[in-house]
Amino acid sequence: MIDARCSCGAVALSLPGPSSLVVACHCMDCQRRTGAPFGVGAFYPVEVVTISGASKEYVRAAASGGKIRSYFCPDCGSTVYWKADNLPAMIGVALGAIADPEYPAPSRSVFEQSKHTWVEIDGAAVEHFQQSSEPRNSN
Repeated sequence: MIDARCSCGAVALSLPGPSSLVVACHCMDCQRRTGAPFGVGAFYPVEVVTISGASKEYVRAAASGGKIRSYFCPDCGSTVYWKADNLPAMIGVALGAIADPEYPAPSRSVFEQSKHTWVEIDGAAVEHFQQSSEPRNSN
């Protein structure tokens, strides 16, 4: 098992192990959410994640047209996880909340249209997308 938690430890997630879907996102919203040039999330099926502690929810519009619900600690303010309308069966977990330097590197780099020019996400197994890697809804 792997633990992810906020800075003060009040919000914690128990995860079954490393995820095979790790995504670096360069969208402006992730830049603002993290205070860094990109965010990195490990995605897990909802049913394998155990959440403890009370979090606060922040809802915003996503580039996909749906909503992103970010969950953060009301005490220390750390964003620990999020859920996206276009991926209802998955939870994105902030890689920084896992805090394991041996955790697998991103396999996807998305919204590279707003990537800082000096950032490079390399590797033969990394998929690169100018926008989202998910198909848009045709509604």
